[in-house]
Amino acid sequence: MSKFPEAEARLFHKVFVCKNCKTKMRAPVLKVAGGRIACRKCAQRSLRPLRKK
Repeated sequence: MSKFPEAEARLFHKVFVCKNCKTKMRAPVLKVAGGRIACRKCAQRSLRPLRKK
């Protein structure tokens, strides 16, 4: 999708998707792994990284 590393970092670095409502959000990786970040929309704590197409 992206051809150079700067664009790829901007699009995919620290971006997570809620597994319940599919909302995208940007958050630190360690906080998401620790379960301290919740979705803004539905307050669910299950997040996954954004997939590269």
